[in-house]
Amino acid sequence: MWSVLRDLESSPLGEKEKALFRFIDKVNRDSPRITPADMEPLHGAGWDDEAIYLAVTVCALFNFYNRWIDATGVHPMSREAHREGGKRMAAQGYVRE
Repeated sequence: MWSVLRDLESSPLGEKEKALFRFIDKVNRDSPRITPADMEPLHGAGWDDEAIYLAVTVCALFNFYNRWIDATGVHPMSREAHREGGKRMAAQGYVRE
């Protein structure tokens, strides 16, 4: 995972996933300049419009949540709290009953 964050191009991800992460990087850095030409590498790698839409949606929501948390003063969780939450989600999934 860290290799993807440090250097996408030399990471072990497949070309299909790298194409999507390159696009999402542009969504984060320069979304006003996204054009239909930016979809061509994604379609060429095998992503359909629904998958691209969902990736943009997830990216946008994380950006929204991060800005909302920063601006409202919500305190960050500790590393241990994140670890415990990850264990809980791995065991129980996202839905709580």
